[in-house]
Amino acid sequence: MQLSVIILNYNVRYFLELCVLSVQSALEHIDGEIIVVDNNSEDDSCQMMKLRFPNVKLIENRDNYGFPKGNNIGVAVAQGKYICILNPDTVVAEDTFTKVLAFAERQKNLGIVGTKLIDGAGNFLPESKRGVPTPFVAFTKMIGVYKLFPKVNVLGKYYAQHVSENETAKVDILVGAFMLMKRDSYQELGGFDENCFMYSDDIDLSYRMLLKRKSNYYYHETTVIHYKGESTIKDGVYMKRFQEAMEFFYKKHFKVSRFFSFFMKTGILFFSFIKMFQGQAKAKKIPQSYILYSSNVELINKIASKLQKKVFLHDLKTEKMVISSKISLETKTEVLLDNNYISFKELINFIESLENKRLSFKVLPKNTAFFIGSDHSNERGAIVKLE
Repeated sequence: MQLSVIILNYNVRYFLELCVLSVQSALEHIDGEIIVVDNNSEDDSCQMMKLRFPNVKLIENRDNYGFPKGNNIGVAVAQGKYICILNPDTVVAEDTFTKVLAFAERQKNLGIVGTKLIDGAGNFLPESKRGVPTPFVAFTKMIGVYKLFPKVNVLGKYYAQHVSENETAKVDILVGAFMLMKRDSYQELGGFDENCFMYSDDIDLSYRMLLKRKSNYYYHETTVIHYKGESTIKDGVYMKRFQEAMEFFYKKHFKVSRFFSFFMKTGILFFSFIKMFQGQAKAKKIPQSYILYSSNVELINKIASKLQKKVFLHDLKTEKMVISSKISLETKTEVLLDNNYISFKELINFIESLENKRLSFKVLPKNTAFFIGSDHSNERGAIVKLE
């Protein structure tokens, strides 16, 4: 078997359904498998998986074991030459795995491959490529100096700013939302370190690949949506675990003085407070107009009735997949994308092309009765049920 895709889920039932649908499409011409590991979700994620995807391997944990152990459990039953660690709040294109696997096969001494990630509004996610967060690099991140001098390499290492978002290159650290590697390499390292519950596990795994003299790559030629804010509620528990995770990484890999340890703890606490408040709900602008990209005319009335707003149709039978003339960039407009008529690759490219256009997007996954999306990477996603 060529590829095993491991998806660790916790209470994101609707995003999981969208993710698995996209992965199924991407594996259509690949000898591969999907393994969903559920960390004792309280929603109906497992019931949905059994009804909607009976042929997908489902592992139901009796407790929330965290990100490292949950993924290790999935990899333990994987059969693929390669594995892909994939977040449940992601959407891949039909050719994502084909492209990444072809790239991986060409590399010598391969470590991990990551892809270009965007949020639900099309914004590039800088954590797609990162440098080793040494104490100095972490310091530049915490005080934000990398933003002031983006072209100064020594100050821009946290987000590997020497590498363009549209450039494939070797990088040090990749994010756990999408990590493709050889299964043997993962097992040689012992997988994710289960002493870390979450948040620095991807940094740790990437760094250990480097210590084994393997090369990690940021691959830009396919784009994956990572809704991101849906994975974790940024509350007090988040802050505590984020702080513990960073302390774990520094204690494991760096020897620092007591003074610097105190400094780092203070910085980590400050940084984690910022991350927590970034996730707080903000007053959202309610869309003034809605544009449905579809060929299903009957869907218009159902959506209009649910939203209590007028919905315009961009009919894909007669119009191309381009920005609609009915979209006003002066007012808040939400674009509804019908996956029954639009491929995952088309909708990803479309969302990415309209970055910074003040638009929001929701996707109607094929053969479902709900729209789903997220306006910002720091916010929880939104679901609109049509039935």
